[in-house]
Amino acid sequence: MKEKAYKLLAQQEGISNSEAKSLIDRGLVYVGNSKVMIARGEISPKTVFIVQKVEKIRPIFEDENLIVVDKPAFMNSDEIERQFKGSQLLHRLDRETSGVLMLVKNEEFRLKAIGEFKRDRVYKEYVAWVDGIVSEPFVVDQPLFTEKKGNKAYTKVSKKGKPAITEVTPLEVSAKKTKVQLVIHHGRTHQIRAHMKFAQHPIIGDESYGGRPSKRVMLHAKKVTLLGQTFEAPEPTIFAHFGS
Repeated sequence: MKEKAYKLLAQQEGISNSEAKSLIDRGLVYVGNSKVMIARGEISPKTVFIVQKVEKIRPIFEDENLIVVDKPAFMNSDEIERQFKGSQLLHRLDRETSGVLMLVKNEEFRLKAIGEFKRDRVYKEYVAWVDGIVSEPFVVDQPLFTEKKGNKAYTKVSKKGKPAITEVTPLEVSAKKTKVQLVIHHGRTHQIRAHMKFAQHPIIGDESYGGRPSKRVMLHAKKVTLLGQTFEAPEPTIFAHFGS
C-alpha cells in the first residue's frame, strides 16, 4: 500500500509532516536522481529519499549602506532579507540560483542604486551549464514578456515585452553540454532562463524552461559591479566538477 510522500519522508527523517512538506516544496528531496515534485503524491513505502543540504549564507561585503552575500541555492531571497533585519533587498535571485545578492541599509542609497539599475549601469555576470554545444559567442537581443500568477512567474520572448539583451560566451565544453559566461543588460524576470530557452540552449536543471533534470538549476550570479564597487561570489563546487 502506497503512502503520501511527505508523510513517508517525515518518518524517515524524524521530522514533522509540515517540515517534510516544506523540504519537498523547496525542491530539496530526491529519489535517486529524480526530484520529488508533489508532496502529497503517493509513493512506495520502501522508497529511500535523499535530502539536499542547503549551504550557509556567506558574507561578501558590508558597509554603512550595503550588505552583499553569496546566496546559496535552494534559499529564497526573502529568507535572506528576513535574516538581515533593517535591510532591504536591492534585487532578487531565483530560489535555485546561487551567487551575489545585495541588500541596502538606507533609503538614500537604495534610490541611488535603483537609478543605476534603471539606467543599465550595473554590470551583472553569471555562469551556467547549458544543454548543447556552444562553440562561438553570441548575443540574444529579444524583448521579454512576463506573466505572473500568484507568486509564480513565467517569461517568454514576445513583441509585447520589454527590451532585454544577454551576451553569451562559451567557457568549457563537455559531452553535450557547455559552461557559459552570461552578461545581462536590463535584468528582466527570468531573463537568462528565457533567453537561453529561446537560443535552444536551456540551462541544465531548469525544467520549467526546457532544461534537462539535475540536482539544481545550474545558474550562478558570479559578479556584480555597482557604483564602482565589484563583488564576486566563487562558483559552487558542483560547477567545477560538472563537466568531468
